[in-house]
Amino acid sequence: MWFCRQGKYTFKDGLEYSLASWDYCTELDRRFYSERVDGFRPGEPQLSNDPAGPPLIPPHTYDVGDGYYDAKDGCVYSYDGVPLREPGEEEKGWIVSHCRVGEEPVESDGSEWT
Repeated sequence: MWFCRQGKYTFKDGLEYSLASWDYCTELDRRFYSERVDGFRPGEPQLSNDPAGPPLIPPHTYDVGDGYYDAKDGCVYSYDGVPLREPGEEEKGWIVSHCRVGEEPVESDGSEWT
């Protein structure tokens, strides 16, 4: 688990976290952050997922929000591959149980698109 005792946290897309006044993704406003910043696209339905999509991570690693966890060496890396930290045993268990896993790239000859 992560605990922030002081300072501020800004997500990669620019959304700033605020414990006192967090209003993102609530019952009152369910828009994605990109919709809050850029507005809705005229004449198109609301999004069912964020158009930016999840960040790419290597196969068999876990997306932990500020990067990815590689169980082979027990390290969390930034999405750019820079080592960030080594999580404790409790966090490792949570990551493996709850986080999105990077998939193997799918090879295609393109025939399914014709």
